[in-house]
Amino acid sequence: MITTTQQGYFTTIQDEGRWGYQAYGMPISGAMDKYAYRVANLMVGNHRNAAVLEMTDCGAAFKFDEEQFVAVCGADMQGILNGKPINNWSSFTVPKKGELRFDTAISGYRTYLAIRGGFEVPLVLESRSTCSWAKVGGYEGRSLRQGDVLYVGQDSDFETISRSLEPKYFPSYADEIKLRVILGPQDTMFTKEALVAFFEKSYIVTNQSDRTGYRLQGTKIKHIDKAEIISDAACLGAIQIPSHGMPFIMTADHQTTRGFPKLGSVNQEDLSKLAQARAGDRIRFVLSTEKEAIDALRLERQDYINILDLCKKSEG
Repeated sequence: MITTTQQGYFTTIQDEGRWGYQAYGMPISGAMDKYAYRVANLMVGNHRNAAVLEMTDCGAAFKFDEEQFVAVCGADMQGILNGKPINNWSSFTVPKKGELRFDTAISGYRTYLAIRGGFEVPLVLESRSTCSWAKVGGYEGRSLRQGDVLYVGQDSDFETISRSLEPKYFPSYADEIKLRVILGPQDTMFTKEALVAFFEKSYIVTNQSDRTGYRLQGTKIKHIDKAEIISDAACLGAIQIPSHGMPFIMTADHQTTRGFPKLGSVNQEDLSKLAQARAGDRIRFVLSTEKEAIDALRLERQDYINILDLCKKSEG
């Protein structure tokens, strides 16, 4: 049993997401930073879809009734175990009656706490992910509060040991982020000048950004004619341009249909970078091809395989 002694700013239970239900209006949800989420699960030997805690901006604190094996990945929230600092991107044992505390993120924006076996909450449409605006999944469909009690599941896969991840697998969290973009499906609804400006200028992340989407501020993207379309399917990473001309990037809890044109979509592997951006950070867009996007996914998959091999190695 694990008791939440400090709730933090916004801490939720997330897994890979609630795939296959968008046709019924249900958001995917799931971890915003898939890379940090997956690495955290690998470092404790969990199944790919095991539920973790996602902490945003300012972390929570937890009291452990029993010894547990955990991993912390993502933003550096200055984690402390029984009064002593822990290494980020590492796995370690929390002793019985131990207390694990997190503070404000000093690098990045979202931190992932994985526990061997995963966090046990009811499955809702085949997922344990929280969508707080729909009050679905996770812990009572909401973010954690002080006094909430969590339990450990059985979603482990292999034995592993305490270790720190090799630095070459650390992502960098800069205040200017480059996001690769594939154009379409409605890029023809914008002027050529607007598309040139979109890739040449930088945009600022606004404080209206959350798990539903990232609202940006910068050079206005002008529509050739109307700024509305008949509502159609919206995908993760789609860049919507409403009538005011400012980009809106759809993230984990996005609505499944929208009525504004989509200039393009952020390559899936770059969404983890976006998830670690906070208000005031700069975004630069880079034109990408489908082949480049596929190649990047292959490289990321190879990193997961390499990390898995490292985690399966025993001491000595």
